[in-house]
Formats: sequence, C-alpha cells, structure tokens
Amino acid sequence: MDAKLSPEQGLNISGIALASLLTVGLATTAFFLDSMANRLPWQSMSLTLPLLLCALGSGVVGYWVIPLLQALKTGQIIREDGPQAHLKKAGTPTMGGIFFIPVGVIIACILSNFAKEVLAVSALTLSYGLIGWLDDWQILRRKSNKGISPGTKLALQVGFAAVFCLWLMFNQPSNITNIALPWVSFTLPLGFLFWPLAGFVLVAESNATNLTDGIDGLAAGTVAIALLALGALVAPTAPGLMVFCAALSGGCLGFLAHNRNPARVFMGDTGSLALGGALASVALLTNTLVALFILSGIFFVETLSVMAQVSYYKATKGPDGKGKRLFKMAPLHHHLELTGWSELQVVGVFYVIAAILAAICLA
Repeated sequence: MDAKLSPEQGLNISGIALASLLTVGLATTAFFLDSMANRLPWQSMSLTLPLLLCALGSGVVGYWVIPLLQALKTGQIIREDGPQAHLKKAGTPTMGGIFFIPVGVIIACILSNFAKEVLAVSALTLSYGLIGWLDDWQILRRKSNKGISPGTKLALQVGFAAVFCLWLMFNQPSNITNIALPWVSFTLPLGFLFWPLAGFVLVAESNATNLTDGIDGLAAGTVAIALLALGALVAPTAPGLMVFCAALSGGCLGFLAHNRNPARVFMGDTGSLALGGALASVALLTNTLVALFILSGIFFVETLSVMAQVSYYKATKGPDGKGKRLFKMAPLHHHLELTGWSELQVVGVFYVIAAILAAICLA
C-alpha cells in the first residue's frame, strides 16, 4: 500500500462501522469455534457467552463511567510534537481501563467458578492495571506526559511478575519450564532459565501493548483479536482460561464502543498494561509462548520501531547533540500517520494483520 495515500483514497469507512465489523466478526468466530468444539455458545464455559456478556457489560458501564471521568477532569495531555491531528483530542478522558478491565475480570471469575488459575491471571491483570493507574494519575496530576518514573514503573512490573512466577513455581507441574515448539512436536527444556524468561515476557508484553495504544481503537481492537485467538488455543487444556480470554476480549469490544474513532475515552496505561499482562500470564500458564509471540506480532513491531528510533538517534548524534530519525515518529502507527495515512487506515490495516496472525495460530 502506498504510504502517500490520502484518507479519501484509502480506507473509506467510519469508526463506528469498523468497530461494528470487528464485533460481528469476533462474535461470529466465537460461535463457529464453539460449534466446532461441540460447546453450546450459551453455556458459561464457552467463547461466545463471555465475549458477548462482557461486550454488553463494559459498553453499558462506560455510559456511566465516562461522564464521571469527565467530571473528575481526567483529560488526556497530548504531545505537541506528535501528529497535529491529535491536538484536537486534548481533554478526552483517559483511564478508561478502570471500567472495562474489572468488568471482564469479574465476569470471567464468576463464569469459571473462581478457578484458581483464573484468579491468578486476574490478580496479575489487576496488578498491572494498578501500575497503569498510578502512571495515568501522575500524568494528570502534573499535567504533563510524564507519569511515574520509568525506574519505578519497571520495578513495580518486575515485582508483580516475580510474585506471579512464585505462584507458578509452587502451583504448576515442574514441566511448565519446558517450552512447547509447535509444528515440530519438540519441547525445549529451559529449567531455571524459564523464570527470568517468564518475568521478561510479562514486562515486555505489557509495555508492548502500552506502546500500541496511540490511535483511537487500535489497541482495543488488536488485543481483542489476540485474546479471542489465545482463548481458542487454550480451550482444550484450560477451559477456565478460555473463559478469561473471551471475557477480556469482550471487554475490549465494549470499550471500543466508546474508544472507536472519534474516541470519547482513552484506555490509558490503566488498560493497556493490564491487557498485556493478561495475555502474557495466560500464555505462561498454558505453555503457549510461541503462539503469544505470533499473536503479538503487531505489538512486537511497534516496540521494535521505538527501539530502532532511539538507537538510530543516539548513533547519529552530532556535536550539536542532535541525531537523525529513522522514522518520522515512533511507534510505527504515528510514522504511518505522518506519511499520509488516516487513523482509520492504520487501524483497519492493523486489524486485518492481527486477524491473519490469529488465523495462523489457529490453523
């Protein structure tokens, strides 16, 4: 696709139409996957019921919470060096994760009969959401783009990851340290090395998802696709975690009703860090790290674009202290915007890529 396309030449679809297509597509997929697995879609242990219930629940709760966020003056601070089209979004409420994450977690716990593995991933998800809330709150309090310090954020992420890994160590079979490699029927025994890898995955996935949250509907939609696919993958061995993934996927869809372009609310770090933690914790519990890597392809590329931008800038820094930029702006979605893509073009293309990655895993 030519990066010089104008919005009129590219994807000609509204934000509400794009969100509706995604919702219908995921609901249809959930129903089909349930039918293929001989699960009744209206049963609690299915993909369809948690997905639809949480989509409806978080969508309805949003109509009550968003005015409250507006009254509390939780308006987003927009970077002045970013795409100029984003400046008009200043003042849009943020911290939207405080309503759709709890809705998904609560419904998942109830439908799974409070299975211990669901409680564990729920605790990790809410813990990372708390880190995000602290970051969002500091940004709003200081009225700048700087929240808690990077060192503090990393320390909290590592700390909660360590607690989750300790729970894994004492509550899961010892073969959890063997990484299953698909397609070759081979497992890679990591032994003690599995634990630092697990901590890295939790921290990296949450931060990668956070970096993807920069355009209306982008993170909510791509994570909804990844979560539903992960839920379908783990269904045969971990039905409780299947329900958890479907519930959070539905929560993302309900949030998307308010976050689609033009957004009435942003998820903030409260939502994005929690979603990344949810994906990583489920993958660690179910030995699906390879699948997680594929499903997180978009988040991975977004992260690489930031790392490449920073590294190139430092490597080309001259005597004046200024370096060259590899991209017009990082992460990648902002670079595409500054080269002429509209927000809806970026979101639509990324949804398609996320769906292809999900299909590869499910195939």
